[in-house]
Amino acid sequence: MGNNRIKRQIIAFLLLGVGVFAFVILNICIGSVRLSLQEIGLALTGRGSEETMARIVWDIRFPRTAAVLILGGALALSGYLLQTFFNNPIAGPFVLGISSGAKMVVALVMVFFMGRAVRVTQTAMILAAFLGAVLSMGFVLLMSRRVNSMSMLVVSGVMIGYICSAITELVVTFANDAQIVNLHNWSRGSFSGMTWENVRMMAVVVGVAFWLVFCLAKPLDAYRLGESYARNLGVNLRLLRVELVILSGVLSACIVAFAGPISFVGIAAPHLVKKLFGTAKPLLMVPACFLGGSVFCLFCDLLARTLLAPTELSVSTVTAIFGAPVVLWIMAERKRERTG
Repeated sequence: MGNNRIKRQIIAFLLLGVGVFAFVILNICIGSVRLSLQEIGLALTGRGSEETMARIVWDIRFPRTAAVLILGGALALSGYLLQTFFNNPIAGPFVLGISSGAKMVVALVMVFFMGRAVRVTQTAMILAAFLGAVLSMGFVLLMSRRVNSMSMLVVSGVMIGYICSAITELVVTFANDAQIVNLHNWSRGSFSGMTWENVRMMAVVVGVAFWLVFCLAKPLDAYRLGESYARNLGVNLRLLRVELVILSGVLSACIVAFAGPISFVGIAAPHLVKKLFGTAKPLLMVPACFLGGSVFCLFCDLLARTLLAPTELSVSTVTAIFGAPVVLWIMAERKRERTG
């Protein structure tokens, strides 16, 4: 039995690894200009004669694909942390209004600074998004102490999201036309326009957060089995909760700052990964959720770019199409478990 479980987990990791590799290649090859593997190889090694081809690969598709891989993994990991924290399979940064809170504060910063001709740096965007994410998370935590049912917690998160969205819309009314265009494009959720500078910054932020989450794997495993069990093992529950809030907030903020709010990945990817592996152990789920989120987002971004080409869809639209049925499946499954 133990050997079968190990084999399943090895095969699952191999599938996720192959999925990431395959979709990275497809995302670089497929676009308005189709490129062969040979042309990509020449562009990457600098031996290609076409300067335009090299620019398409190096300056447009490669940084965008790297950003999708990093941010998709971060989004799934943030969802996994929130699901573990609330012991709720449909907790996620989008559903609980955390993404909307981050979006609200980023919109405030963009309108305030851009209206005064001040350049908004990516670091300022991340800090603003983190502040908004933490504010929304604080409201969700307050509500979680007062409501006991999963459905009420989700409704509370949705209401917080609506309030933040309403404030964002109010802010937009005071923006000029150029700011409205920028805010609209950003708020739809998109990985377009990524640069190597963006990729380097997000790689550092997400890399540090990933390592810290991985270091929390053992306390998370104990916490998952119950607060009393974790306390008996010497886990500092108050510190662990603070760490979970901060790390999920940083990951959510990083995604919103760079790509805007993206829906359902944080819920769907962790759940699909758990089904694939047949376990919820954090030591496996942390890297597996990251890979699963990367595969999910790479697939959705590929469809967003190519489905109605040359028109590019919002990536959040595509993730909702594939992610929302997973959420419905989770809720139906939980209802069946309770009635059964």
